[in-house]
Amino acid sequence: MLGGMQDFALRVPRLIDHAEREHGGQEIVSHWADGSETRTNWAGIAHDARRLAQALQAWGLKPGDRVGTLAMNHAKHLAAWYGAIGMGGVIHTVNPRLFDEQLVYIINHAEDRVLLYDKAFTELVERLKPQLTSVEHFVLFDDPSGWDAVLAAQDGNYAWVEGDERDPCMLCYTSGTTGNPKGVLYEHRSTMLHAMAEVAPSVFNLSPQTVALPIVPMFHAAAWGLPFAGALAGAKFVYSAVNDPKILCRLMNDEKVTHSAGVPTVWLAMFQHIDETGEKPEHLQLVTIGGSAAPRAMIERLMGMGIRVGHAWGMTETSPIGTMGAPPANWNDLSFEEKVDVVCKQGRVPFGVELRVVDDNDVQQPRDGVSSGRLQIRGPWVIRRYFKAEADAADADQWFDTGDVAVLHPDGTMQITDRSKDVIKSGGEWISSVELENAAVGCPGVAEAAAIGIFHPKWDERPLLLVVRKPGSDVTPAEITRHLAAKVAKWWLPDEILFVDSLPHTATGKLLKTALRDQYRDYQSKSAA
Repeated sequence: MLGGMQDFALRVPRLIDHAEREHGGQEIVSHWADGSETRTNWAGIAHDARRLAQALQAWGLKPGDRVGTLAMNHAKHLAAWYGAIGMGGVIHTVNPRLFDEQLVYIINHAEDRVLLYDKAFTELVERLKPQLTSVEHFVLFDDPSGWDAVLAAQDGNYAWVEGDERDPCMLCYTSGTTGNPKGVLYEHRSTMLHAMAEVAPSVFNLSPQTVALPIVPMFHAAAWGLPFAGALAGAKFVYSAVNDPKILCRLMNDEKVTHSAGVPTVWLAMFQHIDETGEKPEHLQLVTIGGSAAPRAMIERLMGMGIRVGHAWGMTETSPIGTMGAPPANWNDLSFEEKVDVVCKQGRVPFGVELRVVDDNDVQQPRDGVSSGRLQIRGPWVIRRYFKAEADAADADQWFDTGDVAVLHPDGTMQITDRSKDVIKSGGEWISSVELENAAVGCPGVAEAAAIGIFHPKWDERPLLLVVRKPGSDVTPAEITRHLAAKVAKWWLPDEILFVDSLPHTATGKLLKTALRDQYRDYQSKSAA
């Protein structure tokens, strides 16, 4: 016997329909790279999305086809998300910070048929064009002959493509910490459930009273799901295509921004602006920090300004919200220091997600705040299989191994204690130590190399490269850096290169990174100083 309720598929276009119908006049503000500002609203976003969907269909795109973007945060990018998804396509946000070879691999692997991009990335796109085998249409967002002309040719009289709620709607790639980047293909259903979870008071606390300025880029882990959750809540968005703290602070005050979200680096820059000018965000109520662990001093300062801090943890593979720090039931009984202690941890899961910690024998560990192990997660917005992969990434019981080491406290609070993968997290982005080492060994005169992350007050971690010279070699740090500059992204380049006589190895001949991290735990690079 079935229930007697109406059956509506959970599909993303219902979000933009709701925003248009119930919150159509709610503003979407965009500050562009050239300093100009434009204003639209949810009704305008919906109209533009329908016109883009018409254009994509006129170009012959079919449901399931991928539409790529190389763009920062602005209203046109937002409309592109809903337009591509609304015609049954898959929006694929490409991270322009990746190295050229990675970008070519990602776009070709995704088989993007259209690439929408900002003028700021014109040189990059022109450089990549000859190698992009699937892209048929290149469209500039901020050029009258590009996006505006494409939309002007359509009337917006369009009905969204319907289908199964498990159809794909969005594609995001990991940063390629080991080997090539891997694609995570989100579904309409998973995205809708994730959006409904995000608006909760214990997560992003979104409502029509919310004025949100997301600093997290729209190309990073689905912008933490905010473009979808914001439409559901009817929030006002304020976007900036540049992350200058002076501009962000002015926008926050001019638009009376109540919510913001970004990696720790952006808040360090904001603190510097406050210290230099005395100007500070006057209306902020909630700041969500993710991408990497927030320093205690950062949390203390924001809380001291009367701002609630939401410490988030997640991955591209988890859509990305896995946990969020929110005030517990006894919050008002805690001292300031006790409150900071709570916020410094990575928070608790929203409904729909489960966490567990297992040891090396896959035995589940108790939630006692002491027993550590590999952190695993499962839920309706957690990955099952990578895009085009032949095998599942989760086990038979749907548990996905995150690669992090953590403890779970008795109240369910999760705390990251280490990382099981030898990756370096800098400014909220991953740097592959393996790829850095492999590139370094390709430099003449280098016999062996090991890359580890060392603490940095601004970027959380930066790479330290330890090098063993070949016998008779006098290769210099400058020579190695020049060699690496042609192999990896500029921001991957190590802050410092040290020469050592030998490197520690495991019994199987692998580099013993744990020993190196212990040895250089307190090492401070010149840039950190």
